[in-house]
Amino acid sequence: MFTVALTGGIASGKSTVERRFALRGVGIIDADVIAHEVVAPGTPGLAEIVEAFGEGVLAADGSLDRKAMRKRVFADAEARRRLERIVHPRVRHAMQEALSNMRGTYCLVVVPLFVETGEYGWVDRVLVVDVDRSTQIARLLKRDGITPELAEAMLDAQATREQRLAVADDVIDNTSDLEALDAAVDALHERYLVLAD
Repeated sequence: MFTVALTGGIASGKSTVERRFALRGVGIIDADVIAHEVVAPGTPGLAEIVEAFGEGVLAADGSLDRKAMRKRVFADAEARRRLERIVHPRVRHAMQEALSNMRGTYCLVVVPLFVETGEYGWVDRVLVVDVDRSTQIARLLKRDGITPELAEAMLDAQATREQRLAVADDVIDNTSDLEALDAAVDALHERYLVLAD
C-alpha cells in the first residue's frame, strides 16, 4: 500500500492534520497510540521499562507514569536513549503489522520521531507539518502547562526544523487558520490518490 509518513515537531499540529486526513477516509496508523499500547500494564514493554528504571516509573494504578518519565528522560539523554531502545522497535513492529492489515488507496503513518529514528525506509513519501520554534513553545506552554525550561528541553531533544524539512517530500505550514489547513490537506489528498493509483 502507498504509505505517507506524517511527522513534525512537538506541538506543530500533527494531530489536527491527522484528523483532517481521517475525515477524508484515509487509514491512519499512529505511532503515539501504538507507543501507549506497547507499554500498557501487563505488557513485556512495561516490564522492561520497570526493569531498566525501577518501580518509581509506575503510577498508583500500575501504568507508566508518563509525566514523571517525561521529566526524567528530557533531563537525561542516556535515559531517553535507553527508553527509546525499549519502545521504538516494538512500535515499528506493531506499525508494520497494522500496515499489513490496512485497506484503502493509501495510508498515513503518523511518526513524530521519524527523523530521529530514521528507520522507516518502507514509507513512500514524507509529509512534514511545519511551524517555527516560538509557535511550538507557545503551544506547548498552553497545552501542557509546563515550564518554559521543560518546553525548551523537549524541543532540544528532537530533530531540528531544518532536519525535518530536509527529508520532506511535502510540507504543510500550520501557522494559519483551519480553512488554509483544509485546503492544503485537500490538495495533498488528491495528489496522494493519484500517486497511489
